[in-house]
Amino acid sequence: MFSSKLVAWVTCSRITQHLASPLHLLSSSSPIHSCSASQQHSNANNIRLNHKDWLAPNEVLKIFDNLKDPSSVLAVLDQYSKRKDYKPTEALYTLIINKLAQAKKFDDVEEVLKKIKLEKSCRLSEEFFYNVIKVYGNMACRINRAIETLYDMPKNGYWPSVKTFNFVLNLLVSSKLFDAVHEIYESAAKLGIEIDACCLNILIKGLCESGNLEAALYVLDEFPKQKCSPSVRTFSPLMRSLCDNGKLDEAFGLLNRMEKEGVDPDTICFNILLSGLRKQGRVEEGMVLLEEMKMKGCEPNPGSYQEILYGLLDKERFSEAKQLMGRMISSGATPSFVSYKKLIQGFCEENLVVDADWVLKQMVKQGFVPKMGIWKQVVLSVLLGSRASDYATFDQIVNQ
Repeated sequence: MFSSKLVAWVTCSRITQHLASPLHLLSSSSPIHSCSASQQHSNANNIRLNHKDWLAPNEVLKIFDNLKDPSSVLAVLDQYSKRKDYKPTEALYTLIINKLAQAKKFDDVEEVLKKIKLEKSCRLSEEFFYNVIKVYGNMACRINRAIETLYDMPKNGYWPSVKTFNFVLNLLVSSKLFDAVHEIYESAAKLGIEIDACCLNILIKGLCESGNLEAALYVLDEFPKQKCSPSVRTFSPLMRSLCDNGKLDEAFGLLNRMEKEGVDPDTICFNILLSGLRKQGRVEEGMVLLEEMKMKGCEPNPGSYQEILYGLLDKERFSEAKQLMGRMISSGATPSFVSYKKLIQGFCEENLVVDADWVLKQMVKQGFVPKMGIWKQVVLSVLLGSRASDYATFDQIVNQ
C-alpha cells in the first residue's frame, strides 16, 4: 500500500510533466480551455502542416481559409513552402491575396506577389491578374501599382484581356488621371488589346470630364473605324458636356443622330436635355420634349418632372407649377424640398394664401419639415391678406 502522500506526489508530478510537454500544446484534445479560438485554429493548422502525410490542394485551401489572424498568413505560407508536397495553386494565391487585402495588409500582398514572381511554381490565368489589379485600384488605392501590373503581364508571359484593360482605363478616369488615360489607350496594341465599344465609351467619358469636348466628339467618329457600334452610354456624356457648355442645339443634334443610327435614347438622355432647356429658360420646349419623350415610349421619371417644375418656378409661373406638382404627387413622385420652398415663397409674395396653404400641407404630407423662414412667410402673407378664412386655414395647418 502506498501512502496517501506518495500517491498525491506522483499524481501531481504526472500532471506537471503533461503540462510541460510541447506535444500537449499541439493536442486538440487538451483539457485546458483557456486558449482562444484563433489560437486553437493556429495550433490545428500547425499540426496539419507539420504532419508528414501528403496534403491535397483542397486541404491546403482550408488551412489558409480558416486562418483568423491575417498577420499569420505569410508565416503559414512560408511553413507550407518548406514541405515536400509544396505545390501552390492559383486558387490558393487568390485566397491569400484577398484575405490580406480585406485586412488592409497591402505590403504583405506585395510580398506574396514577389514570392510568386521568384518561384514561378504555378501557371496563373489572366483572371488572377485582373483580381490583383482590382485590389490595387479599389482597395489599396495604389493606382500606379495597378498600371505596373498591367504593363508587366506580357513580360511574364500573360496577356491582359480587354476587360482588365478597360478596368484600368475606367479606374484612371474615376481618379481624374486623364493624362494617364491617354497613355494607357495608346499602349493597347502593345498589350495585344483589340479596342471595343466599352473602351471608346470610357475614353469619351474621360475626355468630357477633362473638358476636351472636341476630342470626345472625334472619338465618336472613330466607332465605325474600329468596327464598333455606339450605345446610349456613348451619347449621354457627350450630351451632358454639350449642355454644360451651352451648346444645346448640338446636343439635340446628337439626339437626332442617335435615332438615325438605331440607338434608342433613355430617360437619362432626355433628362440631360430637359435640364439644358431649363438652364436656358426654354420651359415651353421642355414641356414639348416631355410629351415627345412619352410618345417615344420612354417613361419620364421624377427627375424629368422636376426639371420642368424648376423651369416653371424660375419663370414665376406658380399656378402651372402647382398643377404639375399635383400631377407629380398623384403619380407617386416626390417634389424636392427646394421646389416646395420656392412655390410657397411665390404664392406668399402674391398673397395667394390658399394656394400657399395647399403647398404647405402637401409638403408636410410628403415628410418634409418646413423651416422657420417658411412659417414666417406664410404668417406674414396671412396677416397681409387680413381675411378671417385665411386665419382659420393657417390655424388648421399649425394644429396638424
